[in-house]
Amino acid sequence: MTDLLHILPNFSTADYTHLIPSLEKHLITCTDLLTLEATDVAKRAQLPVLDVRKLVGDIIAQLQGQLGIESGNAATTSGLGLEAGVGKAGEGALRKSGTDLLRGWTTISTLDDELDAALGGGIPTGYITEITGESGAGKTQVLLTLLLSAQLPPPHGLSRPTLYISTEHPLPTTRLTQLLTTHPLLSSLPSTTPTPSLSRILTLQTPDLESQDHILHYQLPVALARHHPALLVIDSIAANYRAETSSLTTTPSTHPAALAQRSADLVRLGQHLRTLAQQHDCAVVVANQVGDRFAPAALSPSQTPRHAALSSSPTPLPHELQAGPAQSLSAALAPAPTSTPKPTPHPSALTLDHQQRFFTGWGDNPPSHLYHASHSHPPDHNLKTPSLGLVWANQIACRVALVKEAAYLRQGDRASGTNVANDSSAAGEAARPGVAAAAAGARDGTSMDPGADRAEWAPRTWRRWMRVVFAPWVAGVRAGEKGVEFEVWKGGVRAVGA
Repeated sequence: MTDLLHILPNFSTADYTHLIPSLEKHLITCTDLLTLEATDVAKRAQLPVLDVRKLVGDIIAQLQGQLGIESGNAATTSGLGLEAGVGKAGEGALRKSGTDLLRGWTTISTLDDELDAALGGGIPTGYITEITGESGAGKTQVLLTLLLSAQLPPPHGLSRPTLYISTEHPLPTTRLTQLLTTHPLLSSLPSTTPTPSLSRILTLQTPDLESQDHILHYQLPVALARHHPALLVIDSIAANYRAETSSLTTTPSTHPAALAQRSADLVRLGQHLRTLAQQHDCAVVVANQVGDRFAPAALSPSQTPRHAALSSSPTPLPHELQAGPAQSLSAALAPAPTSTPKPTPHPSALTLDHQQRFFTGWGDNPPSHLYHASHSHPPDHNLKTPSLGLVWANQIACRVALVKEAAYLRQGDRASGTNVANDSSAAGEAARPGVAAAAAGARDGTSMDPGADRAEWAPRTWRRWMRVVFAPWVAGVRAGEKGVEFEVWKGGVRAVGA
């Protein structure tokens, strides 16, 4: 029951002071009150059934009032054993029509049309958007651009200040000044348009998890109500959690309990940030770190267990057995020949290894066309997993992955200064000795001599892609697509033309 005032901050508990202590003692939450029978709750907490039903009725009425549902709906309360009209409806309706949502849809631009189109118009207010990627992928560059663009008038921003909460490094003011002076839009604003400035960026520092929790739950609501910023940036959300709940700071006996407590804290944090984003009509953008993910190694045919080989062959249907030729019982029960073992079956669709590619942003891309992953050419890219796991992924509305991949070329082209990695045209491949053959081998599944290529490849530069992993307002990047390629330059971030 300790989450009642978190879900309904304005709920009046004056009539239920004799119930709440017993509910808290028996760890009964609002979810339990709404999903369990009143008799079961009363028996578990040793309370009168009628009083429990009255409490449940008031909670439902408050929730219906917030959602814009008329209180006293007999169709809604009859299934719960409540009388019509029980409870007091709250103030404020959250339910809106599609037209109302589109009319109130406001976004913050990345100052690049192609990147905005990939994001569905920009970063929307009222939601939590996560930008994740490895070090050097461009997360901070995107966040700094948003801090300035949010100060612009519509359609690029909301003409309001911004708030930056740092958990690792202080706000890079030198880089912000460079963006203001070199970006074409920011440096050429007319005199009548308010110019973004560093003085309109509020900053807070959270060096550890304890101070982060205090600032986010106590100081942040006051700052949002006082300054009404258009954008709240947290860079990064995972730094303090990873530092204080890692295997280096906990013992093997306390590590599971620490992870369970972290999961509960992340759920409360996500609910808190969503409430603030909706109440103050601001966009909440958090940066997240990633960790390496190792794909499960497939067994060779000689290493495949016999039970796995047998389970990989599909079970015939009844009509297939009837349609086939007659077989003797001994032939039907004869063991499969050992000379042709079956391959290892694919992982189940319900396993995390199979499903995490749909919400992490890594794992469904083909290797680069310049080399083949099964040979001595450089690998396509390491698999990554955003920090804080599936629990945090359920708290955010949108995840944007910034993928960084090394562009490779041969040593001879490196010495001549030719950027062979970025030229994927047929003419470019034909003009580069050896690269066309490597590209063709990657496309058709073959390759050149592995020994000849082992020492000829060298990294040239980095290429970056922005891909929407999931979001309710825009379609994510389909499997096999890398997203929108962009580059980091002195004016911020911009898409790279095809």
